[in-house]
Amino acid sequence: MSEATSVSAPTSSTSSTEAADLEEKRIGARNTLAITILLVSTFVVILNETIMSVAIPHLMGDLGIEASAAQWLTTAFLLTMAIVIPITGFLLQRFSTRSIFITAMSLFSAGTLIAAVAPGFEVLLVGRIVQASGTAIMIPLLFTTVLTLVPERSRGRVMGNISIVISVAPAIGPTLSGLILSVLDWRWMFILVLPIALIALVLGAVRIPNVTEPRKTPLDMVSVVLSAIGFGGLVYGLSNLGEVEGGIASVSGWSPLAIGAAGLVLFVLRQLRLQRSNIALLDLRTFRSRGFSLSIAMIMISMVALFGTIILLPIYTQSVLGLDALTTGLLLLPGGLVMGLLAPFVGRFYDKHGPTVLVVPGSIVVSGALWFMTMLGENSVIWMVLAAHVALSVGLALLFTPLFTAGLASLKPDMYSHGSAIVSTVQQLAGAVGIAVFITVMSARVTALEGEMSVVAATAEGIHAAFIYGAIISLVAIPIAFLIRKPASNGAPAPVGH
Repeated sequence: MSEATSVSAPTSSTSSTEAADLEEKRIGARNTLAITILLVSTFVVILNETIMSVAIPHLMGDLGIEASAAQWLTTAFLLTMAIVIPITGFLLQRFSTRSIFITAMSLFSAGTLIAAVAPGFEVLLVGRIVQASGTAIMIPLLFTTVLTLVPERSRGRVMGNISIVISVAPAIGPTLSGLILSVLDWRWMFILVLPIALIALVLGAVRIPNVTEPRKTPLDMVSVVLSAIGFGGLVYGLSNLGEVEGGIASVSGWSPLAIGAAGLVLFVLRQLRLQRSNIALLDLRTFRSRGFSLSIAMIMISMVALFGTIILLPIYTQSVLGLDALTTGLLLLPGGLVMGLLAPFVGRFYDKHGPTVLVVPGSIVVSGALWFMTMLGENSVIWMVLAAHVALSVGLALLFTPLFTAGLASLKPDMYSHGSAIVSTVQQLAGAVGIAVFITVMSARVTALEGEMSVVAATAEGIHAAFIYGAIISLVAIPIAFLIRKPASNGAPAPVGH
C-alpha cells in the first residue's frame, strides 16, 4: 500500500505541474493575441492622424473649399484627441478592458464609414471627429493593458512594438496617402482602412481579456469641462500660431492659447484637491515619481522634434526643392521604416541593459540630426534630406521605447491608467507645440524677407530658422538623458483575465 502511495504521489505532482504549465502557456498565448490585436488596431487609428495632410489640395478641389476650411480636417482631429484623452484615465478605471476596446473601435469604424460616404465637407468633418474619439481611447488602453499583462523582465520588447505604432504610423501617413491619391479618389483613404478596423473590432470583442477590475469612480463634470477648455484651447491655439500677420502670430492663435492656459491651471488645481479623495479625473500624483517626470520631459522634447520635422520637411521638399507630394512621401519613408525596424531590437536591449545606454546616444543623435537640418538650403541635394531624416529616425528609435517603458514602469500599478493618459496627452500637446514652433518661426521669417528675395529663397531661409530653434530645444534633452534609470520592481500583481 505504501509502495502504491509512493509511486502515485510523484505522478499526481507531475500531472499538476504539467497542467499548470499548460494553463500558463494558454494564458500567455491569449495575452499575446490580445496585445497583437491592440497593436494592429492602434496602428490603424494613429495612421489617420497624419493621413490627411497630403490630401488637402485634392479635398479643396473636390469639395470646393478654401485651405483654411480643409485644414480643419486635421485640426479638429487633434482637438478632439486633446479633449478626450485626459478623460481616458477615468474610463479605464470605471469600465472593463473589453468594453473600452469595443467602444473605441466602434467609434473609429463609424467615423471611418461616415468619412468614406461623406457628401460634403461638413459630414466629412463629423466623420473625422468621431474617428478621433476612438483614437484617443486606444492609445492609453494599449499602454495600460501591456503594463498589466507583460512581466517587467520583457516589457521593453513589447514597448518596442508600441514605439513602432506611435512613431512610425504618423511618419508613414503622408506617404500612404500620397500613394493612394496618385491612383485613387480621396475616399479610398477611408474605404481601405474600414475593413481592417472592422476585423480588429470583431477579433477584439472575442479575444481581448478584461485585465483590470472596474471600480465605481465618480465622474467630476467640472474637471471634464476644465480639461476640454484647457487642453482643447492649448491645441487649438497652437495649431493657429502659424497664421502670421506682419511677422507676428495672429490673435486667432494667442486668444485660445491664453484661455487654454487659464483652463489648464484651474484643471490642475482641481485635480490636486480631488486626488486627496482618490476621485481625480487625472491623478497628478504620478509626477511624484522622478523617473516618470524625467521621462515625460524627454518625451515632450522628442515629440516636438518628430512632429515639427514631419510638418516642415514636406514644405521644404515641395516648396523649395520642387518635388511632388508622392516623391516627398517616398523620400521620408525610409526614416519611418528604419524607426520601425530598430524598435524591437531597442526593446530587447532595454530589457538587458536598461534605458541610460540608449537614451544618452539617442538624444545626441536627435540633436545632431536637427543641427544637420539647419544646413538645408535652397540648393541642397536630396540625399541630405534623406540622410538627415534617417538619422533623426534612428535617434528617436533609441529614445521612445526606453522612455515609455521606464517612465510608466516607475508608477505603482494603480496609477497605470492615469500615467498612460498623461503620456498620451503630453504626446498630443508636444506634437502641437512642435508644429506651432516650427511653422510660426518659418512663417515669421518668410514674412520678414518678403520683397528682399524670391519666395523660394525666403522659404528656405524660414525653414533654416525653424530648424535652428528645434536644434536648440533638442539640446535640453541631453543632460536629462543621463538621469533616466531603469525603475526598481514595483511588485505589479499578476494579470486578471476572463
